[in-house]
Amino acid sequence: MRQALAGLPARPPRMAVAVSGGADSAMLALHAAAIAREQGIDLLLFHVHHGLQDAADAWSEQTRALARLLGLPAHEARVTVAEGAGKGIEAAARDARYRALAGLAREHGAPLVLLAHHRGDQAETVLLRLLRGTGLAGMAAMAPLSRRDEVDYLRPWLDQDRDDILRACAAFEAATGWRAVQDPTNSDPHYTRAALRELLAPALDARWPGWRGIVARHARHMAEAASILDEVAREDFTALEPGPDGASFSLRAWRELSPARQAQVLRWWLDANGARMPSEARMRDLLRQLRGLHSLGHDRQLRVEQAGHAIRCHRGRVWLERR
Repeated sequence: MRQALAGLPARPPRMAVAVSGGADSAMLALHAAAIAREQGIDLLLFHVHHGLQDAADAWSEQTRALARLLGLPAHEARVTVAEGAGKGIEAAARDARYRALAGLAREHGAPLVLLAHHRGDQAETVLLRLLRGTGLAGMAAMAPLSRRDEVDYLRPWLDQDRDDILRACAAFEAATGWRAVQDPTNSDPHYTRAALRELLAPALDARWPGWRGIVARHARHMAEAASILDEVAREDFTALEPGPDGASFSLRAWRELSPARQAQVLRWWLDANGARMPSEARMRDLLRQLRGLHSLGHDRQLRVEQAGHAIRCHRGRVWLERR
């Protein structure tokens, strides 16, 4: 925890821990409370009530009980999770949770939120993204520090083994009588991540006992490689005669790059402008169309819609417009 906070650009005067009531987030709150007192940081607990389980009210009460034990203020947000836009219930719940945490962070002036993801979570994320065919950046999985909706999220335990967390929680429960909640979806193979945890992980444990650490290390290597590619793409983009707002570039200059660097700088440009990444099929089609433009007369016909944005060509320049 100390190392993670020391690595920040500046120490926050106030921060929060996202607490579900489970063992991982409870132990994160316990350790954060000690370090916050040591470093003079105001600490809050944030709880998101999803309402997806009959026991959700009890989980909320357990979080408040933990806050009382630690002498910390606790704040709750209630959300309604609805599947839509092609999302499953897991993705919809995750998006709702982040929106709620961002709202709590703004409301209570906590620019930094701590999340209890550990080495096992990181390893599972890498495997899930591998099975979904994600790219290099996706294989980097969860970053120790990330930013979403103008809130910074710190994951200080990505290298922490969960067995150590559970042992610490057992000692805490024995000393205080407080009990961590158990989310039944975490072991229900109906859900994708739980299926990996319950069906695939035991086989990996039997054959490669240290696989979680190996896969988590792989994520760090992928993050380093993705960072290098970002640097290359950033340098390539500066040679594309970009517009002052970075929302356009020269098609002629772009076509002088190698095919791999064309694709990489295009992904970098979309991400830098806040656009959602196209699927692999849509990206291939966009690249095909951009490479096939031969004259200023033809470029007016290119307009590709992409999740709230439109990519178009006009007078030899590629533009990104928010719809």
